[in-house]
Amino acid sequence: MSFFKWSGCTLPALVAGMVAILGVSSAVAVQRGPPSEPESYEVLTRGPVHEAFAETITFDPEPGLVTTKVAPEAIEESPPETRPEGTNVVWIPGYWAFDDERDDFLWVSGIWRSIPPGRQWVAGYWATKRTGSQWTSGYWASAKLSEVEYLPEPPATVEAGPNVDAPSADHRWIPGCWLWQQNRYAWRPGFWALGQSNWDWVPSHYTWSPRGYVFVDGYYDYTVAQRGVLYAPVYFNSNSYANRGFSYSPRSVINLSVFGQHLFLRPSYGHYYYGDYYGSNYRNNGYSSWFSFHNSRAGYDPFYAHQRWRNRGDSTWDQTLRTNFEHRRDHEEARPPRDWNTQRDRLTREEYRSDPNHVIAESITDWEKNKRQEVRLKPIAPSEREQMNKWSAEGRIARQERAKLEAMEDRNPDATLPRGATKGKIPRSPYTSQPIERFENGSGPPKLDDEPRPDPRVEPKPRQPRTGNGPPQGTDGIRKPRTDLPGKQSPPETKPVPRPEVRPEVKPEKQPDRGPPPGAGPGKPPRNVEPRPQPAPSNPGPGKGSGGPSRPEGKGKGKSKNI
Repeated sequence: MSFFKWSGCTLPALVAGMVAILGVSSAVAVQRGPPSEPESYEVLTRGPVHEAFAETITFDPEPGLVTTKVAPEAIEESPPETRPEGTNVVWIPGYWAFDDERDDFLWVSGIWRSIPPGRQWVAGYWATKRTGSQWTSGYWASAKLSEVEYLPEPPATVEAGPNVDAPSADHRWIPGCWLWQQNRYAWRPGFWALGQSNWDWVPSHYTWSPRGYVFVDGYYDYTVAQRGVLYAPVYFNSNSYANRGFSYSPRSVINLSVFGQHLFLRPSYGHYYYGDYYGSNYRNNGYSSWFSFHNSRAGYDPFYAHQRWRNRGDSTWDQTLRTNFEHRRDHEEARPPRDWNTQRDRLTREEYRSDPNHVIAESITDWEKNKRQEVRLKPIAPSEREQMNKWSAEGRIARQERAKLEAMEDRNPDATLPRGATKGKIPRSPYTSQPIERFENGSGPPKLDDEPRPDPRVEPKPRQPRTGNGPPQGTDGIRKPRTDLPGKQSPPETKPVPRPEVRPEVKPEKQPDRGPPPGAGPGKPPRNVEPRPQPAPSNPGPGKGSGGPSRPEGKGKGKSKNI
């Protein structure tokens, strides 16, 4: 299931159409409003998206954010009383994230997640530094892996977009990537691949860890509407979470239409963000709208790539996204509310009642009553809750073991590996998918054709030194966040061996003739576009089968692939 096939309409109509197509309705929330907040915490209608729900991809990944404050211990968090149907659905607990505006930590609530087929979740963690904490991001590793290889910093990307025309309008571009082969990096070029309506393709990429960079091979993930349930983050007004016997359970569900309206990335913090980050000060602080990040060639956004492909027949689609963004940037009253209280107050006013743009979240009770949701919920049986508690305990242990593993110094490195490349046994994650081969009745991902072979003519080059916009260096030797571009850190100690730069010749990407913004004119608001219903997905959805074709790992060349 997908969303955002647009034609002209007003902004409220646009948002209502998005909500309907996403399978998330805000009608009940408009009638009843959000639940009352406990005094101990504030429910937020903007903030970071749980990493396991949406993994960020940057072509030149950097070390994790360093804060001058020590992250608290993870709180005791229990899942809500209901869970989505399906055998491939798990509860993944939340974690602390640093909010530089508050200069404090907020809690990213846990999520219900349909595990991507053939993957396992390796959770992120905070590591204590001399005067603060450093974040190491989580990632979806292959479920077949029991050992991880920590590599030197990859060379600067040479990804520049397509250098040949697409074989057809049904193809989309998959970016190239450096591969570690025979003790050096080799460039695997990008390629055109047939798009898939019901799957998001996450391309191969690297993620940073204190011990080195980790390669994550490309994989299929569910589309947003099928991924699970995303809950609102919260800010604790006191340290009540540290009291003995304290337990927190999420109560507010985020409307997944934010993935097509109010979605941002902050690469220096390693997260997607949703909600009101439209002010110009946020751009200066490292936030990028989802469409501008993808088009900047700094990384890859699977959500934008999928929607751009779904709307390939609409020549005004990109311009409409930009026009809507600029309208909210320039008109504060058009931006979504930032917390429950503001949303509740707006919904009592006539000018906001008919505008779903101001309904970012709703109570679990109201969300469950929506019969149009793609994800169906059912009560959690006592035996299931016992299993979830066990998984949560195992997840905490796995996270701690990962932190210890990646903090180790390699006294006896593998002699077969070059300096800076080491191996370690990763703790088995309790959040692991069944093998792809067990997905049945078409519920698994489609088969992936062989990817291009690495091109030996492309020589790696070291990245440019991080200067100028990098964070200030503290007297204690730790790079600290700052207000203009927080979170960027110095590179790790291990670096690739410099080689002469030989950049492949590429042709500039063809840009469509956008023309003037649709419906724009003196004194006229931007024309918004209305989504059209998309065909229902042919696969039964996550967790409704137990088999499917596996993805081969062979190499080969081809003009186009199937993803």
